[in-house]
Amino acid sequence: MLKTLYAKLAVVLLALFCVIGGIYVALTMLTTRLYLEEVNQKLNRTLAANLERQKPVMKNGRIDRSMLNQVFDALMAVNPDIEIYLLDPAGRILAFSAPPGRVKRDFVSLAPIQRFLGGERLPIKGDDPRDPARQKIFSAVPLAGGGFLYVILGGEDYDSVVQQLRASYILQLSAVAAVSAVLFALIAALLLFNAMTRRLRVLASSMETFKQSDFAVPVRVPDHRTSGGDEVDRLAATFEEMSGRIMLQMNELRQIDLLRRELIANVSHDLRTPLASLQGYLDTLLLKEGQLSADEQRHFIEIASKHSERLGRMVEELFELAKLDSHVTPIRAENFSMAELAQDVVMKFQLRAEKAGVMLKAEIGPGLPLVSGDIALMERALENLIENAIRHTPARGRVIVSVVAEEGRLTVRVSDTGCGIPEEKLPFIFDRFYQASESREGAGLGLSIAKRILELHGASLDAQSRVNVGTTFAFSLPIAS
Repeated sequence: MLKTLYAKLAVVLLALFCVIGGIYVALTMLTTRLYLEEVNQKLNRTLAANLERQKPVMKNGRIDRSMLNQVFDALMAVNPDIEIYLLDPAGRILAFSAPPGRVKRDFVSLAPIQRFLGGERLPIKGDDPRDPARQKIFSAVPLAGGGFLYVILGGEDYDSVVQQLRASYILQLSAVAAVSAVLFALIAALLLFNAMTRRLRVLASSMETFKQSDFAVPVRVPDHRTSGGDEVDRLAATFEEMSGRIMLQMNELRQIDLLRRELIANVSHDLRTPLASLQGYLDTLLLKEGQLSADEQRHFIEIASKHSERLGRMVEELFELAKLDSHVTPIRAENFSMAELAQDVVMKFQLRAEKAGVMLKAEIGPGLPLVSGDIALMERALENLIENAIRHTPARGRVIVSVVAEEGRLTVRVSDTGCGIPEEKLPFIFDRFYQASESREGAGLGLSIAKRILELHGASLDAQSRVNVGTTFAFSLPIAS
């Protein structure tokens, strides 16, 4: 099975070399044969003319059979590959030196003979009287009495490539050299491919390990350059970076899943408490209908209303936080006065603070510049911070809202003199449904909503606190240009 890139490259390379080697051998055999034929025909170009000049086979316009037989016998003794044919002016075979029954043609085409006699470039092949489908090199000369002396130069030893290889040591040596060269080139190419694909195999192995580890072990590819390398180096660097990001995202997903489960548990708990109280008081009113005084009925109804209001506020906060997280709520940025907004929010909570026995005060300097942001969302953030401060500040305590300009930004601080938050719990106060105090009421979404609103504005919400001294929440926005 070809499961690796190296195996596929090796098979393709082997097939390619086999094809190239076959073509090379075939071309070598063809060119060698053509060269031998050319040399043979050039060397024996005047053979027919010499025979006719030294031993003429035509006498007084007629065939001299005795002289023809002498020529046949002499040439067959010297070179049995040579075949002699006597042709009439039309190309009909009159006599030949081949064994009886071996000649298959009665006529020989005169066109190649005319080309040969005309001095065209060799090799020139003419009809082979022994084989109607083949042609061979020849020598020819016109006879004085008409006709032609036609000498076939190529013998049976040249009839096949296999016979040439068997008969020629040079051809055998050339074939061995060609095969050796192909094998050497193949081995060298395979070694080169092995070296070139080694880094890819290492990278594939690292990726497989990364996959089998459930994306817990990052990809580490040794011996690669992170910059200035080739494509494999850049691919390895990209995979390493990608594996790191995947691990980070997987950890974030696991953390989000953990928070989701905690969120569901906390929501269930916080929703169950007011629902149980609400249902309990309503059931009491139904069971004791007519037995309670008007003041007792009003007291139960007020408590049920309080729990219903608390339940509605929790559900509203959940929907609000969900919209902020899903980016459904668009940011409608505009320039506005943070000083005026803070003053308005403080006035809105003034009555609640008085009922709780808490002094609520705004400390705003004159001539403060404008800031850019969504005024509705920023009002919601301020409300959550002030409400949280009033809730955790005991009677005769203070809540101060200050707005000051600092280094090109406008800073808002909400400080209280409440119970404070322990240092070990301070990093978790912005977590959803986290309660820093066991006695704290509410679902713990107010600070999370405020923090998310500020994040949408590119700001951060910071907290400083000391136990039994108080807590300060602060954020800053850039001054509008």
